[in-house]
Amino acid sequence: MRVLVKGAGVAGLTVAHELCSRGAHVTVVDPNEGLDRAASWLAGGMLAPWCERESAGEAVLLRGLDAADRWDVMVPGEVRRNGTLVVAPARDLGELERFSGRTTGYKWLDKEAIAGLEPALAGRFRQGLFFSREVHLDPRRALTRLRERLATQGVSFLRDPGERDFDDCVDCTGAAQIGKADGLRGVRGEMLYLKTHEVDLARPVRLLHPRIPVYVVPRGDGLFMVGATMIESDFDGPVSARSLMELLNAAYALHPAFADATVVETGAGIRPAFPDNFPRAFRHGNTVFLNGFYRHGFLLAPAMAAEAADLVFSRPEQEGMYP
Repeated sequence: MRVLVKGAGVAGLTVAHELCSRGAHVTVVDPNEGLDRAASWLAGGMLAPWCERESAGEAVLLRGLDAADRWDVMVPGEVRRNGTLVVAPARDLGELERFSGRTTGYKWLDKEAIAGLEPALAGRFRQGLFFSREVHLDPRRALTRLRERLATQGVSFLRDPGERDFDDCVDCTGAAQIGKADGLRGVRGEMLYLKTHEVDLARPVRLLHPRIPVYVVPRGDGLFMVGATMIESDFDGPVSARSLMELLNAAYALHPAFADATVVETGAGIRPAFPDNFPRAFRHGNTVFLNGFYRHGFLLAPAMAAEAADLVFSRPEQEGMYP
């Protein structure tokens, strides 16, 4: 079977991997000829189904439970199984209680346990929640390695595949479908990268705040990703001054040494979402669509890619060829 995959972000690459693993011959349409313009490039890379349950439905938890193992198969050695730490300033301990009431899979930590887990945060927080089964990866490394692996397996990456015949097509073009797919909207996310060798973290740390909770994810060599705002807007412009200040203030609240960090990058992207904020794989005519990942791209892409592949391989032969 010859399948055309449109889009080379996290959805497109995981679909391509799933199809290849089932014996399909895959061509990926990559109009940008690279990864740095994909929304996936700005992702946090946290495979955190228990934490996400705080604001998401149970389906996110259930579909994300095996995400770490699936990513380990796709890009061996990239998954960091260090858990997630959730903390809040003393004035916002009510937020920590609220978070614990909406999630599972954690244990409470006192300030001594927090210091043992993350020495850089010693004495800064009285209580925390530790989700030991959660993992993280560097999205940029993971996507780059996955793309390289697919290329060695014979997947073609073309800007324009030209006039070719394919047995089926999977559309993973994300935000490009806003205004075309029923109910799909844009949700703006903003992030920044800071660099400092004055802070050392082993795992993602979520800092709760009544208005804008943020996370800080270590990338190694003093680099930290700080994100991300969630704004109901499809404006695809640069990071706003307000968001930049809020993200920097949050990083400073986590550790004062971030005040002297270097801002090495800022970014903003549009995340496509359906009304229930859960992705969908569905067929419409000659095309299977996979879209609507909201903030759960890396967490849910492997499981949803399998659903999309099921739709490809269950297509009746009499439907004909994709032009």
